[in-house]
Amino acid sequence: MRTLFSILFLSLIHIGLSAQSSELEEKLFALPDVQFTAMPAAEGIAAAYVLKVRQPLDHQHPEKGSFWQRVYLEHVGFDRPTTIVTHGYNVPSDKRYEMAELLKGNQLLVEHRFFGESVPDSIDYTYLNLTQATADYHHIRELFRTLYPEKWVSTGISKGGQTTIFYRYFYPNDVAVSFPLVAPINFSAEDQRIYTFLDTVGTDACRKALYDVQTYLLRHRQEILPRARWYAKGANLTFTYLTLEQALEYTILEYPFSFWQWGSHCDEIPGPEVGIDSMLSHVFKISDLGFFSDRDILDYASHYYQAGTEVGYYGYQTKPFAGLLKALPTDHNATAIFMPGHAPIPFNGNLTNTVYNWTQTKGTHIAYLYGSADTWSATAVPKSDKVDSAWFFLPSTDHRAARVKNLSPAERARFVSVLERWLDMEIE
Repeated sequence: MRTLFSILFLSLIHIGLSAQSSELEEKLFALPDVQFTAMPAAEGIAAAYVLKVRQPLDHQHPEKGSFWQRVYLEHVGFDRPTTIVTHGYNVPSDKRYEMAELLKGNQLLVEHRFFGESVPDSIDYTYLNLTQATADYHHIRELFRTLYPEKWVSTGISKGGQTTIFYRYFYPNDVAVSFPLVAPINFSAEDQRIYTFLDTVGTDACRKALYDVQTYLLRHRQEILPRARWYAKGANLTFTYLTLEQALEYTILEYPFSFWQWGSHCDEIPGPEVGIDSMLSHVFKISDLGFFSDRDILDYASHYYQAGTEVGYYGYQTKPFAGLLKALPTDHNATAIFMPGHAPIPFNGNLTNTVYNWTQTKGTHIAYLYGSADTWSATAVPKSDKVDSAWFFLPSTDHRAARVKNLSPAERARFVSVLERWLDMEIE
């Protein structure tokens, strides 16, 4: 009898999920300019689909053309909250985010315009700006508002977290709560706060050890260049945007930034006694030469355009390496932005500075999460007592580990309590 009951119970669940999936597909069919394909649903998800949503290139002038934006839908129930994930890059596969998991709700994971498959036939970068990108999310919110009438929240990580903040600024009533993780707000194309962070993070000994690695490699460039060529050949890397020697110097300059961003440990920094091969291998594991190859510069072209025009970014101080840099100029700092086609950088920081001020005076019901050891915490949104928002800083935590699952029990309880108050619901 117990076995029979279990079979009947599971059958009823299957029938219920099938009925809900059928109802969802009927609703998806009714949405204008939406294509969908079913995909395997993870445990606890009633149905899952890859969507293509038609978006105007210019939301103010739809007659200028359109493109299809890739979206992943995880459906749990029409009566559940919905999380819209404002991803900042290419999204080749679905992933469930902590907010959707916490709320046991639906999720729409949206690939950023002009990344991955979300591109027009030919890219006109004048349409890649925060006004248009956030309008994409608003359009998706409007499409799905009748399907999912319960509370909506938004979330994103890193550049996606930036987008979460900008989305809330442009459309403050689209969601009840925003949850940006490790999201910087930069003031310029070369935000000086990054340098301050790198000059003060960790201990004096650790920072000196990092600098010693950099100077050691630069002093041994003649021995290192052949090794870099073989590495590039083995990894099938090409260098036409930058020369190989420029890319190598960039890799060495990037080393401290990536060291702190990705949570490397000071006791793992090698000394000169390990030799050139081990030293170079150590640096390439942290700051990959491929990041400055044609492959990655092309893959991140849209990112660099956004960084160079609106979002801001960082650079590399070259003065500490005077006499050691041969391929990069030393009369000014080197930029970390590689604009498509070497286009000049027409940066305008008005929007980011406006949004920064808005976070301090009007941006309510936003929960910020950062890792204090992450380089990008240098340009974190600071706490403000003028808004009903919440900040969570994980001590000694890097860009990848700053997540809800790693909060202390007390901080996680505070996080859940804040969400319950803002959403007016109980979270188990």
